[in-house]
Amino acid sequence: MVSAMRILLAITGASGIIYARRLHEALSKSGADVCVVVSSAARKLAQAEGERLPRADYDENDLAAPFASGSHRFDAVVVCPCSLKTLGEIAGGIGSTLVARAAEVALKERRKLILVVRETPLSLVAIENMRRVTLAGGIVMPACPGFYGKPRTIEELADFMAGRVLDQLGIENRLFRRWGQ
Repeated sequence: MVSAMRILLAITGASGIIYARRLHEALSKSGADVCVVVSSAARKLAQAEGERLPRADYDENDLAAPFASGSHRFDAVVVCPCSLKTLGEIAGGIGSTLVARAAEVALKERRKLILVVRETPLSLVAIENMRRVTLAGGIVMPACPGFYGKPRTIEELADFMAGRVLDQLGIENRLFRRWGQ
């Protein structure tokens, strides 16, 4: 019997909460077992952006949560959107929050870690942190939606990114028009 993919969706304080909402909706529809942690900065941004957040399953400071341990079985951690602060903590191995600790666990256990970084422009420090995460086995996906599918709404732009994250997780989807189709 094949069990559903178990994923921690971490939502941090970078602009682009719509990416997290659309990704959560798509993951839930796919049948994945999705757990959510939301940072306090993400809550403030969601309010500023007029976005609704998925219900959080864990508090960002709960280092006793299952995802903080390598013995807990899970398939992936997706940080979407990923703030540069969170990127720096993950690149530096500073597991002081559930988000950073779960990412650290994913790296050490050789599980999928996907960071949807949402910031521009990027400093050399941010680029070096992305490099460090990539060398450690993580996947850095800047929130850069494609326009070749001629998106008409903000939701369609967000769906492009959600679909690309699902692609990295190996989850079939039709959230965006693919190149050449």
